[in-house]
Formats: sequence, C-alpha cells, structure tokens
Amino acid sequence: MPATILMPALSPTMEKGKLAKWLKKEGDKVKSGDVLAEIETDKATMEVEAVDEGTLGRIMVPAGTEDVLVNTPIAVILGDGEKAGDIAAAPVPAVASKPSSPVAPAAVAAAPAAATPAAVTEAVRSSGARVFASPLAKRLAKQKGIDLAALKGTGPHGRVVSRDVENAKPGVAAPTAKATSAAGFVPPPSDEAVLRMFEAGSYELVPHDGMRKTIARRLTESKQHIPHFYVSVDVTLDNLLDLRERLNGQSPKTKDGLPSWKISVNDFIIKAMAMALMKVPDANVSWTDSAMVKHKHADIGVAVSIPGGLITPIVRKAEIKGLALISQEMKDYGKRARDRKLKPEEYTGGSAAVSNMGMLNVKNFAAIVNPPHATILAIGSGERRPVVRGNSIVIEQQMTMTLSTDHRCVDGALAAEFINAIKLYLEEPGLMLV
Repeated sequence: MPATILMPALSPTMEKGKLAKWLKKEGDKVKSGDVLAEIETDKATMEVEAVDEGTLGRIMVPAGTEDVLVNTPIAVILGDGEKAGDIAAAPVPAVASKPSSPVAPAAVAAAPAAATPAAVTEAVRSSGARVFASPLAKRLAKQKGIDLAALKGTGPHGRVVSRDVENAKPGVAAPTAKATSAAGFVPPPSDEAVLRMFEAGSYELVPHDGMRKTIARRLTESKQHIPHFYVSVDVTLDNLLDLRERLNGQSPKTKDGLPSWKISVNDFIIKAMAMALMKVPDANVSWTDSAMVKHKHADIGVAVSIPGGLITPIVRKAEIKGLALISQEMKDYGKRARDRKLKPEEYTGGSAAVSNMGMLNVKNFAAIVNPPHATILAIGSGERRPVVRGNSIVIEQQMTMTLSTDHRCVDGALAAEFINAIKLYLEEPGLMLV
C-alpha cells in the first residue's frame, strides 16, 4: 500500500521545520540513499535521504513552506504496481504558519521520522477532560500566565505546543494568577504594549527567524531555571604565545606551499579546558533532576558566531586530540556553521563550552550556561598589563577569563579548582603534552 512520509525530527528538540527545497518531483523514481529534499531547522539545513525504493506519488507540502510540524504527512511514495489513484484523500498538513508567498511544488522530500514526538504532560479542563501539552508549552504557559485548558492544541493528536502558547490571545489568563504574582513573576509586556511606546512610522518590524527564537527561548529558560554564579582569573599568555609561534613555524607545507596547520590561541584554550576537565572530573558533569551525569570524556562546545545568531559545535574527546587536529576541526566547523551545514550530532551534547570574544576587543564578560553544559568559559582579549612580581612591576601579556557555572552541580570551591586548572595549562602549556 502507499507509504505516507512524515516530516522528520532532525534533532531531539525539533518541533517544526521549513521545507526549503524539493529535489524530486511527483512521478520520479527514488531509491534508497537518494537525496530528496532540504529541510531547514533553527540551526542548519539538512539533506533528507530516501530509505526505500518507489515512485513519488504525491507532494503534500510545497517547497518553501515554513513551520511544518514534526510527524506531519509531507509526501506519499507508491510501491511497485501502485498508481496515484490508490492514494486516499490526504489530510491537510499541519503548519504553524503559511509561507510568505505561494511556491509551486517543484520537487518532494521523503524520510521516516527520526525521533518520536516530545513527551506529553497533562492538564485538566474545567469539564474534567485532559489537556495534553508539551513540556515547553507547559513552561511557557506558566511564565506567561496562560491557562493551557483554554487553548486549542495544533500539535500531533491535538496536543498544545509552544506555538499555541505564543499565539494565545490576551485574556487567556491562568487561574493561578495570584500564585504567580505571589511568586514575584511579572509577565513581559505584550508586543502591542511595546510598540505603543514608539511613534508610528518610526520603526520597522523584522520578524524573528527560527534561530533567533530558539536562542531567545533557550537562554531565557537557562537564566530562569539555572542558578548561575561566576568566577574570574587573569592568565599570563607569554609562554603560550612563544610555544604557539614555534609550533606554527614548524608546520609542514602542503602541495600549494601553505602551512598544514595554524594553531590559534582559542585552540589552546579548548585543549586546556579539556585537560582541566580530566584533572577535575567532578566539574565534568551535566545536571538532571534524578542524577548527576558524570562524563568520561571532555566534549567541548565552542561558540561560533554566524549571521543571525550563534551555534556551538562540539569538539569530541578533546582531551586526546592534538592542537593541530583541534585547529583543523574548528576551521571545518566554522565554515560549515556559516553555511548552515552542521549536522545535529555535531552541535548537541557536551558538558562544557568556550565563548571567546577576545578578537572583538572585549576585556571580560560573563556568558550564560547552555544546558546540558554545566560550565561555560568566557574569554576576553589579550593585552599588555603591568603585573607585580615580587617587589618589581613587569609587563606581561594577559587576558581575563570568567567561568559561568550551574550551581546545582558545580559549587564555588569546585569552580575555583577547575578554572585554576585551566589557568595552569594555559600558563604552562607544555603540561598539555605530558
């Protein structure tokens, strides 16, 4: 019988995506491994491959359609001997919003769902009927004072998803408003209230894309639910810079006459943080409500700025990788991040992260922990500073780094031990080689 193809979940947190481009059209033969479509998520553009053979019988979602919900039917594939007439009337695909302009269906993508729908929580309507809602929708409703029971869900099987809460009309207040007020939470002003503060015609509205919405949501949740605290140290870089110059000077040449590697200060920082996590294993953790996740390797996320936001690719097992390999991986990650070609498994996970704004002439800053990471190291710019050594004042190349931690799993003394281990490896970089 005809096989219905569903919108795949290309990452654990994906709820919707954009069908950017179809690479096959109705009537085309497809075989396993064929690239059928490109789907844009909040972080990357992914190619979707066929997992079986057949004929593309019907396109249900045109190219260019945005906010297609995971597990929504997007196409039908016919088997041997089957015809288009065998396809039953298809339901209207569920989308969070219509595309900004109609796009003719030029091709189609097909792939089975890569993940099951997100966990569902329950609420109860006044009539006694249960209301199903995603965990994110439940959190947003609590933050905004929205009554889930008053919303009509547009997710799979009618569940309430985050979009339903975000689009809720004013007046759908939660019955627990007094408790919310007592807790001291004040909902942010509505869009209309903000716009009323400015003269009509004095601004333009630029709609948020998926990446910006995800960044806003995740970092807001992090600051609201993770108890942050911060520790800072100054690091002397003279030994590191001398070693970096010597190592780069020994880089073998390629056929084009270019160096095989060019190690950056950031590559040293990634390696130092990985080595410090091995030296202080109690800091190499992630928090869950039921248990502490203690990691056996140092998987370091590295914040990479891209147009419209940032992404954090993960250097896996950085403690066993050489500086040249870390440098090569980061150059590859940076290029593919800007092209939005990173795979979900390349930017999810990890237990710690680095955010370096030194090249932007920033002296110091404090970053926001991005779970499942328990720590993030913020790096400022290197500069010549007067430093007291004994009874003398000397000039040294120094930078300030600030460690942000999740206080639920990394306490003050542990954070101090961890950041000082990083400092030791950076000031005596030869220790990373033994």
